[in-house]
Amino acid sequence: MRLEGMGIMVDDMAVMVRFYRDVLGFEIKEEENTSNVYLEKDGTLFLLYRKSDFEKMTGRKFSYCTGINGHYEIALGVENYAAVDRTYELVTASGAESVLPPTTEPWGQRTCYIADPEGNLIEIGSFVN
Repeated sequence: MRLEGMGIMVDDMAVMVRFYRDVLGFEIKEEENTSNVYLEKDGTLFLLYRKSDFEKMTGRKFSYCTGINGHYEIALGVENYAAVDRTYELVTASGAESVLPPTTEPWGQRTCYIADPEGNLIEIGSFVN
């Protein structure tokens, strides 16, 4: 087996597509009104799957995190510390919710956290000063 990508379950497909495409720069592969939308970022497949459609397909109900949640994170790397700061400013000005402003951690990474419109954590970081 090989990892081909990852996906998240979403409530509002159009809002989430616009965020990942327009704010974070993911390349869209599908229309924003479909059950599952394929986006691509740096050669990695990223799937948005509408929760209600997935439940209908599987015939099961699932529990989901609400609000800003720490269930998992999506990690995005940028070229250096300055790019962490610039990217953070850009994405929060474009509608991303700030969770942690840019901080240089003791292990040498400059990192920040934002949340997408449905509360999923996204880390933006670099180890290059």
